[in-house]
Amino acid sequence: MALRRVTIQDIADACGLSRNTVSKIFNGRGNVSPATRQLVLDKARELQYFPAAEPTPAAPRTEMQTIVLLTSRMPADYHFGTFFIPAFADQLGREGYTLMMCEVSAAELRSRSLPAHLQTDKTAGLLTIELFDRDYLDMLCETGLPVILVDSFYGAHTSLLPCDTISMENTASTFTLTSRIIASGARRLGFVGDLRHCNSFYERWSGFCAALTQAGLPLDRSCCILDSDTSPYHDIAWLTAKFRAMPRLPDAFVCANDFLALHIMAALKQQGIAIPGQIMVSGFDGTPQSAIVEPSLTTVQIPSAEIGRLAADLLLERIEHPDRPLQSTYVKTVPIWRRSTERSAV
Repeated sequence: MALRRVTIQDIADACGLSRNTVSKIFNGRGNVSPATRQLVLDKARELQYFPAAEPTPAAPRTEMQTIVLLTSRMPADYHFGTFFIPAFADQLGREGYTLMMCEVSAAELRSRSLPAHLQTDKTAGLLTIELFDRDYLDMLCETGLPVILVDSFYGAHTSLLPCDTISMENTASTFTLTSRIIASGARRLGFVGDLRHCNSFYERWSGFCAALTQAGLPLDRSCCILDSDTSPYHDIAWLTAKFRAMPRLPDAFVCANDFLALHIMAALKQQGIAIPGQIMVSGFDGTPQSAIVEPSLTTVQIPSAEIGRLAADLLLERIEHPDRPLQSTYVKTVPIWRRSTERSAV
């Protein structure tokens, strides 16, 4: 019986690279780092891939080697970008690209201008994170460069965007989480977060509302905190004033992310309100802080590093094949049940 011929895909799988990268090495197209090239050639010899002769390296590419990440604010400890960005950068490095990060200023947002040090002729593609200005994103798409949006502006789910997008799944996980809180006895639930901040927050709000509707419970905005994202959600005194303005505190707060949930918990504790005995609290993101707070926080785990690698692959595919149909990619998230919602009755 004849042995199956080794293929480029076999080598790509063995090296943990994309088929596109391995193809570049054997057909002399594109720019690949020397370390990656050597890894592939060594694996080809090991697997007895033919032709085994080492290809003539393509002339080093001196332009379009940089991927630029644009953001209106660099992700902090409570953000999924903390793990997304290193994974994204690592995947790019394996393909011979470097990552440059640019924080877009308020003036640049208003004028719809690129950061002064960004050279489009030396840029292979753009990725945005925490950048939710519709007009600015439209300008980026008009540059002619490949663009990937990670999450997007409020209303993006009904917009025909001229670029690829990638996001975590928000609606189903929030629906499942809220439904379980209701099943634990909650009858008055409040949502915390600016539902117009970004598309993900709006989708989480939609999942929250859908769970209330299915359970036959009313949406009570009087026990929600829906102020603008520019409001001081980190300020315990501000949150306490919000609690006091409510006719009655809810049985549970469903928060748009862990940052909000952790500050809600701190404000409730300061008021001597027991969690989950008096009020249950949940978040979203699966940050490390959610596991060590007391009580531990029920949340939704985002596979941040995996999304980073997928975003890199999607952008590199777009660079290589600019005419392929645009893609909108959602990556599944998983509710993590912890002590902040452990209550059999309210």
